[in-house]
Amino acid sequence: MGADEMSVVRPGGTVGILGGGQLGRMLAMAAARLGLKSAIYAPETDSPAFQVCDAHVIGSYADHDALRAFANSVDVVTYEFENVPGDAANVLSALKSVRPSPKALTVIQDRFAEKSFARNIGIRTTPFALVDSDASLEEAMASVGVPSVLKTSRLGYDGKGQRMVRSAADLRKAWDDLHHVPCILEGFVAFTRELSLVAARGTDGSLACFDLVENQHEHHILRTTLAPARANARIKADARRIAETLLTAFDYVGVMAVEMFETSTGELLVNEIAPRVHNSGHWTTDACFTSQFEQHIRAVCGWPLGDTMRHSDAIMTNLLGFETTDWEALARVPSAGLHLYGKNEAREGRKMGHITRLYPLGTRPDQVP
Repeated sequence: MGADEMSVVRPGGTVGILGGGQLGRMLAMAAARLGLKSAIYAPETDSPAFQVCDAHVIGSYADHDALRAFANSVDVVTYEFENVPGDAANVLSALKSVRPSPKALTVIQDRFAEKSFARNIGIRTTPFALVDSDASLEEAMASVGVPSVLKTSRLGYDGKGQRMVRSAADLRKAWDDLHHVPCILEGFVAFTRELSLVAARGTDGSLACFDLVENQHEHHILRTTLAPARANARIKADARRIAETLLTAFDYVGVMAVEMFETSTGELLVNEIAPRVHNSGHWTTDACFTSQFEQHIRAVCGWPLGDTMRHSDAIMTNLLGFETTDWEALARVPSAGLHLYGKNEAREGRKMGHITRLYPLGTRPDQVP
């Protein structure tokens, strides 16, 4: 059974998940709700997803024999993070369907390829240029200018692997700091706010979008998500069109998150695409009939997509570092869903959990005149 076979995983079947972090944990919990089993493959011995799954394998993504054995023990393979090595995805896809596909994964893993793909299908992005040589360094400065941000093309997240650039000297130093790995120079955008939309596409091509949300960051880490975003109907429709265009162009199966900047003129520019469930979609677990996690499981298993309707407004707040030590106080917050990730060690800035405060529709404090 290869990646092109669109099989349906029925209740009692097993979903293989690459990655054992909090996203893998919540995917496993969503699978259980649907009567599906989960198996986690991860290199870390203390992966929090191991606590809630039916089976797990501690293995390297470079261990092809272990990957083949894992593929033979499950019915479909998905992943909780986008930096799955391409070789690993290809080994697995020779034996079982990998959803989303390795093709989509390969494009989205690389920031330059990702933005080029979006631009080629008519979606506006932040200004960008490839930096992979001394010559391209100068060309990027000429075309993008300053202020700008130099980011590694691969493997960066939560502000890692990027440097602010305000001059040609800054750009040279930033590239030196990043050890001359392939990078992308992105023009700084004077945006009014950051928005994101989580959407899904099923094996039958059906599409379903959650509400557009507004994100607030601290030190490059998502701190708070407001659901829904304080946006007009045109902005919401534009965001939905962008997400649906990307899902269709990739022939995608599963949940995707699209992060966007809204400019002062009301234009949406795509910043990043995440080929997985996403932190800015955590609010859906408590405020929607179908969570992003259940939606992803439904999609990759060939099930009908669930209802994305929001029954409550929400404010989702990430709990970072040592904030979860006061778990008793958090557990007493009224009209809220508390989610702790079971991580053994708290560190400054590490995501240890989140809390989602719920409000009747139209009554969230920032929406009330």
